[in-house]
Amino acid sequence: MGTAHERVDPERTDALLESLLEAAGSAMALFGIHVGDRLGYYDALAAGPHTSTELADATDTHERYAREWLEHQTVTGVLTVENAGDEPADRRYALPESYVEVFCDPDSLNYFTPLATLIAGVGLPLEDVIDAFRTGGGVPFSAYGDVTHEGIAALNRPAFLSQLGPEWLASIPDVDARLCEGGRVADVGCGHGWSSIGVAEHYPETVVDGFDLDEASVERAADHVSARRLEDRVTVTHRDAADVDADGEYDLVMAFECVHDLSDPVGVLETMRRLAGEDGAVLVVDERAGETFTPAGNDVEPLLYGFSVLHCLPVGMADEPGVGTGTVMRPGTLERYATDAGFSAVEVLPIENFFFRFYRLHAASA
Repeated sequence: MGTAHERVDPERTDALLESLLEAAGSAMALFGIHVGDRLGYYDALAAGPHTSTELADATDTHERYAREWLEHQTVTGVLTVENAGDEPADRRYALPESYVEVFCDPDSLNYFTPLATLIAGVGLPLEDVIDAFRTGGGVPFSAYGDVTHEGIAALNRPAFLSQLGPEWLASIPDVDARLCEGGRVADVGCGHGWSSIGVAEHYPETVVDGFDLDEASVERAADHVSARRLEDRVTVTHRDAADVDADGEYDLVMAFECVHDLSDPVGVLETMRRLAGEDGAVLVVDERAGETFTPAGNDVEPLLYGFSVLHCLPVGMADEPGVGTGTVMRPGTLERYATDAGFSAVEVLPIENFFFRFYRLHAASA
């Protein structure tokens, strides 16, 4: 029931229904993008217009399915068709040149298909998530499968390769100077390795050690490191960073977009502080959630909360005891974790980014 004595407003009800119907159409559009990406449809269309038969032949798929996908992509505004009135098999569909990087360029900051992939992936263990709501348990990261893990990695890849070194780290003078001279970096929760690779490629004298607890992700990271011929300076290990015996040996210890997923963030931050010692820098990059909860949220919070409900909170609750941070980790929450981990201050760095907030954690002076 609604608020006591609240009268039903038909216009308000209609507005909600209209909004939900629009959201349903948008969700279906994202699933369609994921399908097209997996089947190679966008890459084929980037080469030029296709009929449904031509697209099916080019991608070794069935014409009837290709036709339905083409029509769906057209009514959602992704594709154009030059002869809509012709027989279905004769219609030629095109991917506008302005859209090619959005769907086909994995190095572009405008590359969008990984977000569609990620949204498709987080729904895979949905029944397990619903069960976790009832029991208070969690859902392990591995339950979300390669689709989700690939989506996360591909979504972050463009920024990690093009912005992490030349923009983000370069804006921190003392860190930039150390890495230019040839430093040592620990990448905690390195995932598929793109953050480690981004640092190594921008700082050719620096060595990077990546650590992650997901074995499949480490295997993919090793493949990426090898493909970019960085094996001499980038090492990725299936290992808990807490087990690393290298106190104070790193110039930079960093964690990108993973602290909010951790069952024990304080313990991980303690490890980061130990690895950096008194002279090293500790950098945490996580979601740009608002300072406080408000009913309207900020521009990115509707998306963040969706990921939190379906993925990040269940993952963080999978290991007991789990603190249950969730995707929407506000600055005050990280500051509390950092204080409990022995840091004396948390500095929010003046780096502009729509999705990320950049925290530098300062250890107390001896």
